[in-house]
Amino acid sequence: MLLVLSDEHKEHLSFLPRVETAVVAEFGRIALEFLRRGSSPKIYEAAARKLCVPVDMVQHGVEGLMFLMTESSKHMISEVDFLDSVLDLGFGDELHQILVQLYLQHKRPIRSILSQVPSTLPAYQNLEWRLDVQLASRSIRQQVIPTLTMRLLLTRGCDGGSSRVLQTDPSTLLHLISTLEVALAAMKTSHSRRILRNIK
Repeated sequence: MLLVLSDEHKEHLSFLPRVETAVVAEFGRIALEFLRRGSSPKIYEAAARKLCVPVDMVQHGVEGLMFLMTESSKHMISEVDFLDSVLDLGFGDELHQILVQLYLQHKRPIRSILSQVPSTLPAYQNLEWRLDVQLASRSIRQQVIPTLTMRLLLTRGCDGGSSRVLQTDPSTLLHLISTLEVALAAMKTSHSRRILRNIK
């Protein structure tokens, strides 16, 4: 899966090639601290003074880097997909390698931080299912009509859970599963990666 970055995020990250590689690594550390403890204007001001640039530029650079790392970690993007995603930014090879190294180094801590943050989106909790088979009716004595009933239990942050009841026949469910598997396999091909990179 490739990340699709908006023009605003690309603009925020465009500051990174102008600084040294050690500064980019420091921005990665600041972005991780920003996730853990929240933003600190003093850190942005100190970095802006050292680099002789406006505070907004430093803040946008750190926030852009933080967005890149959190979205990549959230979707558990592989190293190759991450590299393909940042190739579109037009950075040099050295900066690409530093970004990949930052991502691989901070992927697990970011995922643990994100798991502690309550989400507004529903998340999977449990799936209960039942198979009902109608063997006969008043008009037809010998028939077999299977129906699969599923109850999907979801949680939403700190709130209580909700549930959704879905009902289908086995052939439709098998068709849905095979279609989704084909779509997932198609997204992993190099051809679709090239297309997604050009669509951005």
